[in-house]
Amino acid sequence: MDFTELVSAAQQAATKAYVPYSHYPVGAAALTHDGRLITGCNVENASYGLTLCAECGLVSSLIASGGGRLVKFTCVNGVGEIITPCGRCRQLLLEFGGKTLQVLTAQGECTLEDLLPQSFGDDDLDQYATKTGE
Repeated sequence: MDFTELVSAAQQAATKAYVPYSHYPVGAAALTHDGRLITGCNVENASYGLTLCAECGLVSSLIASGGGRLVKFTCVNGVGEIITPCGRCRQLLLEFGGKTLQVLTAQGECTLEDLLPQSFGDDDLDQYATKTGE
């Protein structure tokens, strides 16, 4: 599956976003290691702090459909423009796609490591546990 198909799926997901406050729909789409297409959209809440990003919905769909690893990812706004995930969502994507996750941004294709250099992840926890014997 190429990024053209992912962009189309993300655009479709954005049409389902619940955005009565910001009026800024976001759709996300990813390909898993075993070929599944996963999508998500943002869901706002009147308290704002409880708003769920499209990437959160995507990861929930990943887990609900059997888990696995993300290998390609993109997200779009409500007019179909490719956008870049925020820092919080980059960290979430790191957990489920790792540093080698291929991400399509408005500037082109890159790895998640390019978007989140010097990231903190499960390997840091493993290294600490090794050093401390925990």
